[in-house]
Amino acid sequence: MKFLINKPHLIFLLAIPIIMLIGILSDDAVLDINVHDTYYIIAYYHLATLISILFGIIGIGYWFMLKANRKLSKRLNLIHIALTFGGILLIWILAQLFRESIMEYNFNNNLTLAIYLIALIAIFGQIIYPINIISGIIKKRNKTSG
Repeated sequence: MKFLINKPHLIFLLAIPIIMLIGILSDDAVLDINVHDTYYIIAYYHLATLISILFGIIGIGYWFMLKANRKLSKRLNLIHIALTFGGILLIWILAQLFRESIMEYNFNNNLTLAIYLIALIAIFGQIIYPINIISGIIKKRNKTSG
């Protein structure tokens, strides 16, 4: 765990092939988002591509900070990783509980609300990334031994 907090770029860059594999293997599966009378339909492959691009940008940003010998906050690294991957994992788990039966409408409404709240928290958690990068740029350089 300490290794991932000190080198957060690894978890983001290593997650890209896994996410792309899931997107490719999902065939014709789509994500339907209903907002009032409008449906937004996104193929899982396109969603996986978008997430992979975002993870690539985040991973490269963390890697640049490591190569520039700038010190990032370990606490902010941990919070960012936990909100990003924990949020994705929780959303996936809750999506598996979604029931198709119309008789359980209240359960599905509450589940949908929970998924939206977790997604919102995970998205707002991405604000931690630029805060951490900016604070790392402002801080003094790491002192190297030797």
